[in-house]
Amino acid sequence: MQQLLALEEHLHEQFRSSTTLSVSLWELIKLRVSQLNQCAFCIDMHSKAAQRYGESTERIIGLSAWRDMPFYSAQEIAALHWAELISAAQPIDDQCYQDTCNLLGEPALVELTVAVNAINSWNRIAKTFKPEVGSHPAE
Repeated sequence: MQQLLALEEHLHEQFRSSTTLSVSLWELIKLRVSQLNQCAFCIDMHSKAAQRYGESTERIIGLSAWRDMPFYSAQEIAALHWAELISAAQPIDDQCYQDTCNLLGEPALVELTVAVNAINSWNRIAKTFKPEVGSHPAE
C-alpha cells in the first residue's frame, strides 16, 4: 500500500506541474476508469475530488458518455480514450499511439499510462476490501 500511496503523490506532482494534463483531468480519468471497473467507493471519491478541483457537474455527469458530450477538449478526449483502452487491456495500434502521442506528448502519455494503471490497481483493492461507499470526505 505504501508504494501505491507514494505513486499517488508522484502522480499528483506530475499532473500539477504538467502543461498538458491537469489534476482535474486526472480526477476525471480516475472517475472514468472507476466507472468502467464498477468501483462504487472510487466513483464516489473521485466525483468529490473532481468537484474540489473545479470540475463542473455537467462534465462529471457526462463522463460516462464522453464521446457524445461537447464538454471535453481534444486532449481530454485522447486521454479518456487512452484510459479506456489501457483499462480494457485492448491492443493499441501504432496509429492510435502516434495520434495520442502527438496530442499529449510522450512524457504526458507515459504519466497517463502509469496513472491509469494506478487507478486500476486502487479499484481492485477497493473492490476486494469493500470500504464503505460515501465514507470518503467531500473535502
